[in-house]
Amino acid sequence: MSQSPTDRLLSKIDQLLEEIQEARKLNDRMDKIAMFLEDIRLADVIQNYTAPRKLLWINFLAGLARGLGLTIGTAIVLAILGSVLSKFLSIPIIGDYISQLMDYVSTYRQP
Repeated sequence: MSQSPTDRLLSKIDQLLEEIQEARKLNDRMDKIAMFLEDIRLADVIQNYTAPRKLLWINFLAGLARGLGLTIGTAIVLAILGSVLSKFLSIPIIGDYISQLMDYVSTYRQP
């Protein structure tokens, strides 16, 4: 048995009303999340203004960690690069250049 056009229209309207209610619920949740994030940001700003020593200490430690990480990372990359380049000593033109470079580096290693 088929539905009449009026019944189909009413069922479509009911479906749309349910979707509108779901959209309103989602909108309310998004509003709550936005308010929560604004409160967190405001609390962070207030904490930074009320405790400048803590902010300076945290930034100092972060800078120290970045510098140390950069130094260690550079040393590792250069060691790997040196190891890889030492494998190319047998190549005629590139090998001569690399051996000169390694001799140059080794002169600065020895006191």
